[in-house]
Amino acid sequence: MPITLPENLPAFDVLKREGVMVMSRAQAARQDIRPLRIGLLNLMPKKIQTENQFARLVGATPLQIELSLIRMTGHKTKNTAAEHMAEFYRPFQEVKGEKFDGLIITGAPIEHLPFEEVTYWDELREVMDWTQSNVHSTFGVCWGGMAMINHFHGVEKHMLKEKAFGCFRHRNLAPSSPYLRGFSDDFVIPVSRWTEMRQEEIDAVPGLVTLLASDEVGPCLVEDPAHRALYIFNHFEYDSDTLKQEYDRDIASGTPVRVPVNYYPDDDPSKPPMNRWRSHAHLLYGNWINQIYQTTPFDLAEIGG
Repeated sequence: MPITLPENLPAFDVLKREGVMVMSRAQAARQDIRPLRIGLLNLMPKKIQTENQFARLVGATPLQIELSLIRMTGHKTKNTAAEHMAEFYRPFQEVKGEKFDGLIITGAPIEHLPFEEVTYWDELREVMDWTQSNVHSTFGVCWGGMAMINHFHGVEKHMLKEKAFGCFRHRNLAPSSPYLRGFSDDFVIPVSRWTEMRQEEIDAVPGLVTLLASDEVGPCLVEDPAHRALYIFNHFEYDSDTLKQEYDRDIASGTPVRVPVNYYPDDDPSKPPMNRWRSHAHLLYGNWINQIYQTTPFDLAEIGG
């Protein structure tokens, strides 16, 4: 939440330059409060696990959040009970007349496919265009972020020779960004993908700003102010044992996979993994929610105007 200070107090400018949320008394007096409408377009096969992960993060702020679960209209999930989907999810075609303060587009285990070969690609393109008129801020995660940066800017994803898998060190490239308030200079983030985005191709697009990156696995978090969007290619939302579940699944199926990097103590899969990213996960999604709160119109009808 922001701190209210007189605009002529020296601390006002100092804190603002440092990325601290400051608000003038005049701004505070004009503020109205209502629940923030956040949509979750869930493309992951394990719907319930993904719901828990993102709800935990967006629900950790003092603000009231109204979370709406959204699915692709024609796509049928095979890993979640039809009763759960019918009770809790609405197809995009039913919600596209509504407006949202924020929307999260999750990843999907379809990295090996060209975007155009994804069965719901046409409707997802409709969703991404719809965000420009009906969503105040959109957060694309992993494949969802790759899809968005490709759709809006033509930046391609590239296949890796082997899976980027584990907890990799990342650097904070923009400490004054409102999305990185409280971030350390150096930290780890879970990574699990067969594709990558390349920094030089992102740099070639005017307006895109890389906020987090790794020397080992490349760009991580990209801000796209023109489309009021963030794209993250890694997984702050993962639970402590999510990488373990993926590793155990691959071992059981005979898929060649290395032990996740820097994840298990002493790189020993017999030892319980330690979560070293939880605090930064809460910071990032809390900062995103607070930034929405600071900038979204009070009247939902004005979103995208």
